Amino acid sequence: MDTGSVMAGINWLAVVVAAVSTFVLGGLWYGPMFGQAWMRASGVTEEQARQGNPGLIFGLAFVCELIAAVLLAMFLGAESTLSFGIFAGASVGIGWVGTGLAVIYLFERRPPAHWIVNGGYQAVAFTLMGAILGVWH
Repeated sequence: MDTGSVMAGINWLAVVVAAVSTFVLGGLWYGPMFGQAWMRASGVTEEQARQGNPGLIFGLAFVCELIAAVLLAMFLGAESTLSFGIFAGASVGIGWVGTGLAVIYLFERRPPAHWIVNGGYQAVAFTLMGAILGVWH
């Protein structure tokens, strides 16, 4: 299968919805759900969290979520199902991203809580993205 036919089979509305859903999930995850735990584990203070350019940070975060959704949609293919989307999304979030973060965090000697918060987000985000893309092919 060539790249053109893979791209032609993508449901772009589903990709945008999947990206938006993980962006919203991130706001909840790193806000009211686990924001304080993430700040303690990462060593980021509330003052540091308020610094920077929020438009740039959130804009680039959304672009990254959009890229991830496009690539997951390409991986799932046009004939995907809800169950395969959930399985593939969880596999990517836990097996690829989660373990990749674990290796980095081990060498950087970050606390396990930091990996749990960030890895947990990636596992849930990719599972959610996979479910949306799988059911809405």
